[in-house]
This record gives sequence, C-alpha cells and structure tokens, in this order.
Amino acid sequence: MPRRPSPARGLGDRIFRVQLTASGVIVLAIMAAVGLFLLLRAGQALRTRGIWDFLTTAQWQPDVHRFGIAAVLTGTLLIAAVAVTISVPLALGTALFISDIAPRPLRRTLVSMVDLMAAVPSVVYGLWGLFFLQQHVIGVSRWLSDWFGWIPFLHVDGTQPGEPLASQSVYTASTFVAGIVVALMVAPIQCSVMREVFAQAPAGEREGAYALGATRWGMIRAVVLPYGMGGIIGGTMLGLGRALGETIAVYLIISPVFTIQPHILQTGSNSVSSLIALHYGDASTFGMSALMAAGLALFLLTLAVNFTASSIVARSRSGAQSEA
Repeated sequence: MPRRPSPARGLGDRIFRVQLTASGVIVLAIMAAVGLFLLLRAGQALRTRGIWDFLTTAQWQPDVHRFGIAAVLTGTLLIAAVAVTISVPLALGTALFISDIAPRPLRRTLVSMVDLMAAVPSVVYGLWGLFFLQQHVIGVSRWLSDWFGWIPFLHVDGTQPGEPLASQSVYTASTFVAGIVVALMVAPIQCSVMREVFAQAPAGEREGAYALGATRWGMIRAVVLPYGMGGIIGGTMLGLGRALGETIAVYLIISPVFTIQPHILQTGSNSVSSLIALHYGDASTFGMSALMAAGLALFLLTLAVNFTASSIVARSRSGAQSEA
C-alpha cells in the first residue's frame, strides 16, 4: 500500500498551531461566558414576565413588573435599517472608486482616511450629530414629510404638507437623524470589507472584459460586482451588526419613548443599547435583571447577524465566480 505523504512539522509549527487553536477556543469561551452571564442575570426578570410578554410589551416599568422590549427593539431595528440604507450606497461607491477608479498614488491616502473614520470614537459622532447635523437635516426631514408623507413610515403626526409655520421640534431627535449618524459610523467598516473583496477580482477577467470592448463601468458591472457580491452582502451585514449595538451616539441624539414609533422622521425613538445606558445607574435589583434581559436579546440578535456575515465573507474570499 502506498504511504500518503505527510508534511513534516517542526516544533515551531506545532507551537504555532497550538497557539491558534487556543486563541480560537478562548474567543469562543469568552463569548459563551458573556451569554451565560447575561442569561443568569436575566433569569429573574424572564421568569417573572415570561419570554413572550417580554418580547411583545412596549412599556418599561420593571418595578411594577410591566416591561418589555417591543418598543426599544423596534427602534433599534429602524435605526439600523436607516443606517444601512444610507451607508451601503456610500460604502459601495467609495470601495469601487478606491479599487478600480482612483489613481494608484491616491489609493493609499483614501484607504487611510476611511480607516481613520472607523477609529473616531462614537461619542464624537454623537456630539457632531446632536449639535451640527440635526439642525441642518431638519429641512430634509420636512421635505420628505411634505412630499412623501403618504408613505406610512415617512408620515409625521401633527403636520400638514407645505405648512410654513410648522414647528421644527417635531423633526428633531428622530430615528432619521440617529440613522444618519450611525450610517457614517458603519460605512468605513462596510467599505473596508467591500474594497478587500473587489481587489481580489481576477486580473485576467478584468483584462478580458476590456479586450472584448467593455468600458470601465461595463467591466465593473460584468466582473467586479458579480465577483464581490458576497463581500457586499457580508460587509452590509457586518455594518448592520455594528448599527444594532451602537450606544453613545444614539443615546445622545434620540428622545426616548416607550411606544412603538414607526415614523422615522418624527421626534422620539429608542434602542436597546440606549435603554441600558439610560437606566443602568438608577435601576433596582429587579430592574437590573430586566436590563440584563434586554442586553441578552441584543446580544443574541447581533451574534446571529455577525455569524451570518462572517460566513458570507468567508465564502466570498474563497473564490467567487464572475461572468465576463
């Protein structure tokens, strides 16, 4: 019987393999420990209220055992949806410009600038959104409400289209403003993933598209975008995971309400992370258990999103197919 050749592994290779395995196990153990800690601390609240009532109740009055995450979870999802809707086209256009259009000497500068945006603390984005962006986006919110208010989620209660004396306060501290700020925070992450995948598009297929008479946009549409589709989806979901858990920037901007608020242009919103930041300091023992239950729900949601995104990105890097 022929022997199957096996690569010789020296001591350094074995040590390196053990270190990698240990690192992976430690990361998974820490993640499991965080989940177990939240579950144990949330047990009292979940046993008292019940999982279904906890998920479907909008009020937050844990001291009288009337609490749930229906309102804050809805606000979290709406803020994340607004953020992803704005950030994906921005990140996609930037990634394509850097990988296929920008002159080579300019690419390093652009990559550094995008990476620098990702390193800016969230509190800086929050303060910028609160004191600068909000007052400049009111006109956009009013225009959207006047012309597209017939769409339910763009309607603003208490306003009439074209009313010149309408109060501007109904458009402040809204889901829309918070979503714009979060979009600028997650766009660098999405852009980095997309740019990395676009750069791996086969050079032969790019040159083949040009040889067949394709324009630059034609080459991007026929080669780069199909090849990088997994990266686009993965980057979008990684940004979504970050948007779901954003705390400080959202906490500074929104005006918390504990009703399901589907109107993204109207003042008043909420999120799970800002709820925890708002009530953590003055919560009772049972209230702390309720906050831990909210944190557990957010942990499971972001974990599912990030695992899905990681699997998509891994598949896209293993070799996508494109049609030139």
